Amino acid sequence: MQQLDGRVAFVTGAGRGIGRAIALRLAEAGAQVAVTDADEATARAVAAECGAGRPVRARALGLRVDVTDPASVREAVARTGQTLGPIDVLVNNAGWDKMEPFLESSEETWERVIAINLKGVLNCVKAVLPGMVERGGGCIVSISSDAARVGSSGEAVYAAAKAGIIAFSKTVAREVARQQINVNVVCPGPTNTDLFREVAAANPRLGDALKRAVPFGRLAEPGEIAAAVAFLVSDDARFITGQTLSVSGGLTMI
Repeated sequence: MQQLDGRVAFVTGAGRGIGRAIALRLAEAGAQVAVTDADEATARAVAAECGAGRPVRARALGLRVDVTDPASVREAVARTGQTLGPIDVLVNNAGWDKMEPFLESSEETWERVIAINLKGVLNCVKAVLPGMVERGGGCIVSISSDAARVGSSGEAVYAAAKAGIIAFSKTVAREVARQQINVNVVCPGPTNTDLFREVAAANPRLGDALKRAVPFGRLAEPGEIAAAVAFLVSDDARFITGQTLSVSGGLTMI
């Protein structure tokens, strides 16, 4: 396992699912983790899990953060710095979707999807990146989606927002490479989370179809996405930047 002893990580949308798995994996590797989520109770609960049975250097902080609100993000980044220290690792995981055909979607839905999935990433990078530039190092990983790479019926605006993350990350990677800052993207495929189970319960045929579409014949587990993130923020990946990695069991091969 990659070692992150003493590093400070800031993870968004970490109250459940993939974000929770990422926070736990980074804590297991020795990082001090700011577990952030729109639901403060879940953030605090995951922070407690991160710190359970671990040394002081792996302590965690649970914070409520609205990634669509720059002031909320800046406040959480400041509190993290005061409590844990300067942020070395930023993981943009917070996301939201509403599956429906584009012609049935509303502008209100578009705005929320873009605000959370794309502008949320911009807000977090804007708040964290200056400190990384000043210190001459850091790692950023943003969670996109295989929908961004190949499209996904019923997720037109979500796919567009997630594709924006990829283009944004590649550009920032170029802009800050001289400061030794790595910026990469992970694209999960269908993953065994509470959200997926809710979708599958509402539409069993869709859930079964997504599983069959994966060449490995199963969903990803959240821990498998977390393992990819842990690698990309470790010293083993220090010469990797501007890349997009699909963790989808072969659902996409591009």
